[in-house]
Amino acid sequence: MRVSDDGRLTGCDEGTKSTTYPGSTEEIFVPLLEAGSGLTAGRDFRVGYSPERIDPSNRTFGFRNTPKLTSGVDHESAEAVAEFYGELVDDVVPVPGTREAELAKLLENTYRHVNIALVNELAIFCNELGIDVWSVLDAAATKPFGFMKFTPGPGVGGHCIPVDPYYLAWRAREFDFVDRFVELAGDINFAMPRHVVELVAEALNEHGRAIKDARVGIIGVAFKPNVRDARNSPAADVMAILAERGATVAYHDPHVPTFRDRDRVERSSVGLDELVDGADVVVVVTAHKAIDWDRVYASGSLIVDTVNSSAGRETRPRGERNPAPADPTALHDA
Repeated sequence: MRVSDDGRLTGCDEGTKSTTYPGSTEEIFVPLLEAGSGLTAGRDFRVGYSPERIDPSNRTFGFRNTPKLTSGVDHESAEAVAEFYGELVDDVVPVPGTREAELAKLLENTYRHVNIALVNELAIFCNELGIDVWSVLDAAATKPFGFMKFTPGPGVGGHCIPVDPYYLAWRAREFDFVDRFVELAGDINFAMPRHVVELVAEALNEHGRAIKDARVGIIGVAFKPNVRDARNSPAADVMAILAERGATVAYHDPHVPTFRDRDRVERSSVGLDELVDGADVVVVVTAHKAIDWDRVYASGSLIVDTVNSSAGRETRPRGERNPAPADPTALHDA
């Protein structure tokens, strides 16, 4: 941050907001700046850290009305960063130092990572018990305190949740500390695409088919609904594993015209009608609002729903042992 002789903020020189491990600003960023300039941080220039808090497609919370964490390598830097963001956002939240701000952001994303893993594991367990996991989650969410609802799905994606918690785990190892929660959550979440494929295999098998030579249609490859961002989408693993097992794979996504799977095979989005009518089984990975779900469930002969897109729709549940769709990847014969 540039500060005039009388202490006024006049512009932005250096600052960071990318998610990173605690200590990055002071141990890497500041020495690089000092070595390249011959100046001293805190005396000749200000340095601060303010983590990004952006939720793509969120219509309620945007940049301005999301509380902004701010910090600095010294008191003056912290004040400059807070003053700068005070002109841009409604609520500035100063924290004691850059390490605290860095770790706070990692905690936010690790919290999501771990809780998503919890409900993913619960979903698999519910499927074995013949229990509708979505009903369980809705029931638990009526508690007005001590519970926050997370939802299961085919895995985790985006540029934050699959990556950021491992900064914390890596940093912990430097102090001979093993972050078991992060690593266990990763094992569960990154195994979900293979779980989806197994459910596709079960669905086809129940109808006298095998994955090999089956035509599989994927609906939605973005990492979350209503966005174009497909980075680290679990669809990449689902598609690659299906192809490895001999399936012919196609996809439809109104927001992602081309997509590469885990094996770098590139495909182009096909029309919804073509996908649904030409597939032996349809797998719902991402439930965009722009997709005609009435069309999908009216015409799809066999659907594996990983995200509860079938909620409120007439479906025939898989098998006789499950009186209702039992897990986020429950099978529905439309």
